[in-house]
Amino acid sequence: MCGRLTLTHPNTALAALFDAGMANDLPDSPRFNICPTEGVPVVTSAGGIRHLAPMRWGLLPPWYKTPTDGPLILNARADTVAQKPAFREAVRQRRCLVLASGFYEWSAGPDGARLPWYITRADGQPMALGGLWQAWGDLRTCAVVTLNAGPNLEPIHDREPLIVNPQDWPLWLGEAGHGAALLMRPTPAGALRAHRVGRAVNSNRAQGPILIEETAD
Repeated sequence: MCGRLTLTHPNTALAALFDAGMANDLPDSPRFNICPTEGVPVVTSAGGIRHLAPMRWGLLPPWYKTPTDGPLILNARADTVAQKPAFREAVRQRRCLVLASGFYEWSAGPDGARLPWYITRADGQPMALGGLWQAWGDLRTCAVVTLNAGPNLEPIHDREPLIVNPQDWPLWLGEAGHGAALLMRPTPAGALRAHRVGRAVNSNRAQGPILIEETAD
């Protein structure tokens, strides 16, 4: 499960890194507690031309009559994404990269409390999360593909988001032929860094850089 994101890298730097034209309605960064249904920066590709624009985090299938017609779809499981009606067309035709500087995950404490962790790439670079998108009326919506956790996240949680490496961006975006399913594997050991953060982030109203500071709380 991937349910909260951060974005501390500037939008202009992201557009340059991904060689993408930038929409003028991207939310400003830094953002330290991006929650479901908020706008997230997403890279798509059409005709080999990349675009960086915000999408609603929470995919809305075309049969939803209102945004609350069914469950909030933040994630798509890699093992069933090709079969689920909400995802099977999108995984073939509408893959995207959801950009983040890091994400939060929660482990179970000895007293049953949820203990928050902050996870980033070990090299400090932005994360490109493998995603799917769906138009719903005039709104573009997205979900993040998740996998069984690999060695980096297993001690914390049983799931992790698909993180696409730079050399694989063209394949995931459909610019380099077929075979994107081969990218659906956990991040190699040592590629991610995780540290405990304060429980303030348990509130979706919490904000500010203090949320990502390491703590033993």
